[in-house]
Amino acid sequence: MKNRDRKKNYDALADICRLSGVDPEPAMDKLKTLSLSIHCWQADDVTGFEKKSAHAAGRAAISATGGFPGRPKNIRALRRDLEKVFSLIPGRHRLNLHAIYGDFGANPVERDRIGIEHYRSWIEWSRIHCAGLDFNATCFNHLRVRDGYTLSSEDPATRNFWVEHVGRCRKIAAYFGRVLKTPCLHNLWIPDGAKDFTVTRFRHRQLLKESLDRIYARRFPASRIVDSLESKLFGIGSEYYQVGSHEFYLSYALKNGLIPCLDLGHFHPTESVADKISGLLPFFDRLALHISRGVRWDSDHVVILDDDLQNLAAEIVRAGALTRLHLALDFFDASLNRIAAYVIGARAVLKALLIALLQPIEELRALEASGNKGAFLARSESQKNLPWGLVWDHYCRQSGVPTDREWIRDM
Repeated sequence: MKNRDRKKNYDALADICRLSGVDPEPAMDKLKTLSLSIHCWQADDVTGFEKKSAHAAGRAAISATGGFPGRPKNIRALRRDLEKVFSLIPGRHRLNLHAIYGDFGANPVERDRIGIEHYRSWIEWSRIHCAGLDFNATCFNHLRVRDGYTLSSEDPATRNFWVEHVGRCRKIAAYFGRVLKTPCLHNLWIPDGAKDFTVTRFRHRQLLKESLDRIYARRFPASRIVDSLESKLFGIGSEYYQVGSHEFYLSYALKNGLIPCLDLGHFHPTESVADKISGLLPFFDRLALHISRGVRWDSDHVVILDDDLQNLAAEIVRAGALTRLHLALDFFDASLNRIAAYVIGARAVLKALLIALLQPIEELRALEASGNKGAFLARSESQKNLPWGLVWDHYCRQSGVPTDREWIRDM
């Protein structure tokens, strides 16, 4: 189709939307300002670039299921895949690194010895290819996960090792924020917990608090780093409980000026993370979200445009919180083309936000306030008929990336 015909079709589409009480232009303009944090670990199945001996199966291991060919085996190949991913997603987005993805070359170091020098090449890469860097300490897949515990271990040497690792990661994150002139989100998740019945929950939570106090005693300017804590309900090998529960981290973050990170797969399947947005925003200036898709449990399936994602996006927009939430992807699936996984997931999040931005929110608020519940519900349902898919196609072309049908062929 010629550009002239596309413009004519879009103008007709925009008129339909305006007659329905919404204007697609402001919605697309807001979407352009949003940067997702794209996680590096989908690219290579959470492998990283450490020495192989540093990994230990069963030591709070995280693995991706499936054996699809084409996993990048080195940092050059991983970056090539990430560049392809960024080229297929409308907008300019960030890269989220785990500590195990340092540019270690032939001289890898232990995690309590990593430094800024191992990530300088990522800084130079990011200046060209993305809007900024985020960072995560890597407290899993390691021999120093002692009996399932890291920062809350009874063993002082184990705690010291991980306190040093996280401290170094925060220093690296703050450096990212300084040189790239955009705050780096440093997120902390630990696997600590018990597989079965235990009487030491309180003891381990006391130890975790002591470790966190040591870590966050060092302050960095807010212009350089934002610190978040990621909770979890349970995990493989920690089915009975996790030390870093939602209540524990929420309390610690609120008391110490940090922010909570909510992972969509880290709660009971009947809990709504969308509902938590408005419950937390009155108390936190910012929130972090790890957008995943749990199937029956925290399975980290590729994000798709399902009800949970649309409800989440709708609550973010209704709360006027687009600038207050740090939106990051967090899934890893080795059963399909890994670039496809990235693009499907990132586009699904952007589509959900576009749909939310196309809602006649002010009109719905007025109808709800009037007490006319029938009109409110009818209007809410009628907006679902809008041809948002055509708006999305226009947004993709406007952003210089392929539409849904086109990118599949391109991949």
